[in-house]
Amino acid sequence: MNLADIRKSIHWWILFGVLLIVTVFYFHGLFPKWSLKYPTEWRIPLRFWISDLMHWLVSDSPSALNFSNVTFKDITRFFAAILTYPLDFAIDLLSTGFRFEPGDGPADIPRLPWLTVAGCGIWFAHRLGGTRLMVIVGACLAYLVVFGQWDSAMMTFSSIFIAVPIGVIGGISLGILAFRFSRLNRPTSILLDMMQTVPVFAYLVPVLFLFGFGPVAAMIATIIYAMPPMVRTTILGLQRVSDEVVEFGQMAGCSSRQLLWKVMMPSARPTVMVGVNQVIMLSLNMVIIASMIGAGGLGFDVLFALRRLDIGIGLEAGVAIVVLAISLDRLSQEYAKQQASSKHIVRPQTFLHQYLFLLLIAGVSLLLGILWAPLHTFPESLHVTTAPFWDALVKWINLNLFDYLDGFKNFLLLNLLIPFKRFLLAVPWPVTVGLIAYVGHLLGGWKLSMGVLFLSLFLVVNGLWAKAMVTVYLCGISVLFAAILGIPLGLWAAENERAHRVLMVLVDTLQTLPSFVYLMPVVMLFRVGDFAAMIAVVAYAIAPAIRYTDLGIRKIPQTLIEAATTSGCTKRQMRWKVKFPLAFPEIMLGINQTVVMALSMLVITALVGTRELGQETYIALTKADTGRGLVAGVAIACIAMIVDRLINAFSLKRKHQLGLI
Repeated sequence: MNLADIRKSIHWWILFGVLLIVTVFYFHGLFPKWSLKYPTEWRIPLRFWISDLMHWLVSDSPSALNFSNVTFKDITRFFAAILTYPLDFAIDLLSTGFRFEPGDGPADIPRLPWLTVAGCGIWFAHRLGGTRLMVIVGACLAYLVVFGQWDSAMMTFSSIFIAVPIGVIGGISLGILAFRFSRLNRPTSILLDMMQTVPVFAYLVPVLFLFGFGPVAAMIATIIYAMPPMVRTTILGLQRVSDEVVEFGQMAGCSSRQLLWKVMMPSARPTVMVGVNQVIMLSLNMVIIASMIGAGGLGFDVLFALRRLDIGIGLEAGVAIVVLAISLDRLSQEYAKQQASSKHIVRPQTFLHQYLFLLLIAGVSLLLGILWAPLHTFPESLHVTTAPFWDALVKWINLNLFDYLDGFKNFLLLNLLIPFKRFLLAVPWPVTVGLIAYVGHLLGGWKLSMGVLFLSLFLVVNGLWAKAMVTVYLCGISVLFAAILGIPLGLWAAENERAHRVLMVLVDTLQTLPSFVYLMPVVMLFRVGDFAAMIAVVAYAIAPAIRYTDLGIRKIPQTLIEAATTSGCTKRQMRWKVKFPLAFPEIMLGINQTVVMALSMLVITALVGTRELGQETYIALTKADTGRGLVAGVAIACIAMIVDRLINAFSLKRKHQLGLI
């Protein structure tokens, strides 16, 4: 037995001994009361400090201009007023039309006809991706027109059209600053982790305080939510620029500014364009939550349908968000591919001729829309709807299958969910915190151990331990079921090309379908409660488990597969003794993403009666309690970062053991 095996054996014996002592202490009631419930007088009043700070900012703080009657709130409202002009113009142009006097009558200047917008969109699709992309985008736009979602979709698109450029410019600027000044790298990374893991509900309250209620505040919240990937990809793109390219620019006599903008940024453009695509997708993912603070459009339609439990209308509006996301995603991806290609496509038309053709399409379609009303506004009498079918389907399921569904729900609640929840709440918090720190030490040394220890203690000292354990219980059960379903599907997709194509389309659809849409059918089938929340979370978070399992198996070096084949492995042995162990580190990264998505969905499931940190952030939003919402949001981020750090450390360690690194 070598030294590494001896150390591993010692670690396991230490862990076994600690668990044995904990068990004896628990059953004999030897744990002190403070270890079972953290005393109120020991808590840090961080939520009240934050609320007081926000009150000071919006009420009493003088601005940097030293005007005693100007507050920080006045500055933010001025900034919001500036953003109102481009947003209102985009909404008037695409959705409502221009009104020079307030009122509910017809617009003085009508909006652009649907035929004009659709024609220009189809032309761009053909120019970027040819006939195939043109058909995809055309089908998506046709859905919006035929199913009566055009007006709402254009209002949503107006917000995206303004928010994305601001998010891209802000993200690139922050990314360049973090790249140029190395001291900012670590703080920027921590800030981005917090922005991507803190639930959106948590910072909707300060956004409301500072920018008011309305579409502009919703757009600003969208920008904050969607900006982090842009920062990350900018930093990554600049870091990947080869030293030879930088040295060539320096030898050519470039100044520091010229080297950045004329050498490094063009070289980093393909990576940066991936960030642009992510900003677009995250902005669309935000539209329903943004509707809670004044944004209209498709998000409001889905939210309104959820409140009425109108599954048919909500599903059609949710699919409208999906098809809009698909269109923008495909267009941005094709544009990114053209930017990444070093070869320029030679076309018979010149640049001027191409855009003259676009102007011709716009002019002709605009004229046709003016001359014939159905080409300007698609008649309601021709709208198609599937809402009655979905409503009837849910009604039939409730009438014929309710007893079976209720029995299945009660079985899992009584035998799995409730016992696991009680166990987590019964374990003393010092034991759980110590165990997390010990696992961190095993996987990544003292640095990782201290990091996860401080993140865990944040939950304790702020009095959120019990709600955090309920969050861990719901998230853990949901991730378990997502893994049980997703990993076999990923294995199947990796070994069957037809299954791969079908499942990847399913995964893409699941990841673009708004999270609120999952709540309607589960509430109508299972009522409110933890079980309904779990089903919704599993449906929303299963996609990474499928995708990363498929990716991990496909990334296995072919030489290892051939070696296993020549050694006489059967198909079953090849799958479970070769492919699965080698792909396991990648699969664990997928589980990591599943955990992050499950935590983000748990905040949404607060609407169906769960009692965890997600509900805490939602209550804070309804009561406009900034401190309560931010602390609960940071607590959720702490759980996500603990899981992320531990799984990444495990994955890295396992890859080293397998010789994959």
